[in-house]
Amino acid sequence: MTDHGFGMVRPLPGDGLVAYVGGLLLVCDAKESAAEDLLNALRETAASGGDGRALARRAAQVLAANMAGDPATCAVAGPVGAGVAVLVSGAAAATIGTSGGETRLAGSDSLTWADRLVTGPVERVELSLPGAGTPHPAVRFDGGVVHGGGLIGDLTDQPSAPAAPSRPLTSEMPHTAFHMEADLIQPQAQQPVERPPYPLADQPPVVQSAPSGPQSGPPSLDQPPYLPPQEPAYLPPHEQPSYHQEQPPYQQEQPPYGQEQPPYGQEQPPYGQDQPYGQEQPHYGQEQPPPLPEQQQFPSYDEPPPSGNGLADQQIPQHMGPPDHYDQPGPPVLGPPDHYDHPGPPQQEQQQADHGDRPLVYGVDCKNDHFNDPRVPYCAVCGIALVQRTLVPYKGPRPSLGVLVLDDGTALPLESDYLLGRDPERAPEVAGGTARPAKVTSPDGSVSRRHLRVALDGWDVNLVDLGSVNGTQIQPPGDPNFYDIPPNEPVTIAPGTTVRVGVSRTLRFEAHRG
Repeated sequence: MTDHGFGMVRPLPGDGLVAYVGGLLLVCDAKESAAEDLLNALRETAASGGDGRALARRAAQVLAANMAGDPATCAVAGPVGAGVAVLVSGAAAATIGTSGGETRLAGSDSLTWADRLVTGPVERVELSLPGAGTPHPAVRFDGGVVHGGGLIGDLTDQPSAPAAPSRPLTSEMPHTAFHMEADLIQPQAQQPVERPPYPLADQPPVVQSAPSGPQSGPPSLDQPPYLPPQEPAYLPPHEQPSYHQEQPPYQQEQPPYGQEQPPYGQEQPPYGQDQPYGQEQPHYGQEQPPPLPEQQQFPSYDEPPPSGNGLADQQIPQHMGPPDHYDQPGPPVLGPPDHYDHPGPPQQEQQQADHGDRPLVYGVDCKNDHFNDPRVPYCAVCGIALVQRTLVPYKGPRPSLGVLVLDDGTALPLESDYLLGRDPERAPEVAGGTARPAKVTSPDGSVSRRHLRVALDGWDVNLVDLGSVNGTQIQPPGDPNFYDIPPNEPVTIAPGTTVRVGVSRTLRFEAHRG
């Protein structure tokens, strides 16, 4: 958020109550019995310097204490870092606009209330009650509690800071009879002084003043004036020198020793005219070798066979005949396998049918035939050592990865994904069949409707905080501290990790399956 909280805040017309205190927003029905408690929670949170997460926690406590009848109609919002925490209940609604789109929450979507932590950057926040009107563009809400049907915080329209005075006030001016401010005095333009082209007899010579700007060095009196380089004169094409004129040979080839040289001016016969190319010239007195016999022409595989049976064109030796195995019968022709006539289910479907809905993963067996994660050094069932050098991984049905034990003793076997929250049955993940519901409530109301998802990926157990207002913290094994996990990002946990859901609920990951 910004230094101004929600930027420019404007109220919506209506019959409810709207409040803007310490950068925190609240809208509620004026007829609700919990309206005064919500206003007190807003003031106390703002006085203690709390953010939107602290306000949503206090509002959830107030709503949990007034659950006798229908849920109260109210909505709160406050900044949390670059994002905003929102809680809506009853017939109230909220719309949060970011650069990636809009997020809408309605209290009617939950049996109690709905809350969400929307990451930034946030551009617009709107909290509205039923029957809220349209805000007037000239109305601005700087803070307090007034009647209205909602609030709109526009972060793109920041309130402008008061402009600083451009000159001192009249009371700060000196007491003089005549006073003119320095910034109102117009500088007078200097008129150039005309001088004769030649010095007069009674006039001293004019000395030119040095330029006021920075100079690279003292001026040189003997330095000649700068002249730009002259381009060469243009010559027509027929007069330009040619770089491709034929040059006389540097050295002519001389005939071998003992051979008569032709007279000067007579051209020699071209190379290769008297002797074939590639044939060595015989020396004087040496006999010329006999010519090579003609090469035998072999039939080409690309040419068509001769007409007829070819006996007239070529002779076949009498001793050659067909091979001996020509008279023997060949192997029988193989046909399709017998099971082709009775097709069954594919192999993958058959394996899944044998193992139910358990996914197939790569693993190794210990000596007692327990299927394990190939990365672990000991069997998760019997504890025997696994020597990875002697084990061969194969694909098999994934067993249970352990159990999640809640602080009230509830055990969740890790055979599929879970969705933890105050109202998980109405979550889309549960309705779509991708996760099982696990209802987790807290007396302080710090558990969101859709708070945490436990996602299984291969042999890993991942936690995904679903943008809950109060967040999710983990305590690694052997570490005394809790750490927040980022929203909407999977975080892998190790066996022995303690998980805090909201403020007061905890659970522990146990991997032992024996």
